[in-house]
Amino acid sequence: MITVEDISVHYGDLQVLWDLSLEIRENDSVVAIVGPNGAGKTTLLKSMSGVLRPTSGSIELFGRDATTLSPSKIVEEGFVHVSEKRNLFNDLTVYENLKMGAYTERDQFRATFEEVIDMFPVLDERRDQKAGTLSGGEQQMLAIGRGLMAHPDILALDEPSGALAPQLAERVFAKIEEISENTTVILIEQHVDRALDLSDRAYLFENGRIATEGSGADLLESDHVKESYLSG
Repeated sequence: MITVEDISVHYGDLQVLWDLSLEIRENDSVVAIVGPNGAGKTTLLKSMSGVLRPTSGSIELFGRDATTLSPSKIVEEGFVHVSEKRNLFNDLTVYENLKMGAYTERDQFRATFEEVIDMFPVLDERRDQKAGTLSGGEQQMLAIGRGLMAHPDILALDEPSGALAPQLAERVFAKIEEISENTTVILIEQHVDRALDLSDRAYLFENGRIATEGSGADLLESDHVKESYLSG
């Protein structure tokens, strides 16, 4: 579904990704992208979603050259990126935020809305509440739910457990596992053990390059991953 081939990405004069290649395949459930802060994980998602343009290399999305597509067209093609910043419309209600997420799927809004609130019942309870007044966990569920309203084939989640208490983080991970039954999930997550445990494939980023790749189980058993990211 996605083929990234030899992309390099810069922020001005600063190079963040170096000749990076990877694949997201049709039968993938969860693909984890792990590594330290500043390794280029978020930059990759921004490049896939059209927010950033690679300096060189190519990104093919569902058989199309994604580097020629606008971010809105990439959403229409079936790729949705839920940013770590959530980017909710804080002065709009939960319902209005979900409706905004369905702008490419207006004719399916009611059915998709029912699916989302079935997955996140708290969003139905809070439907008339402004997004900015929700708790951190509720805001994260709303951000993911809004992403699902576009009916994506691939849902890219950037740090979905960020700043959440452990119990809430576990609820989010459980929802990600549920989502992955029908939608391919690309998961960037600082909880490396949980991300690798959920994933069927994984990439470890270091210094803008892929340091290693394999199944989630393989990376969990890697001495380098254990020593650098799972100790303590």
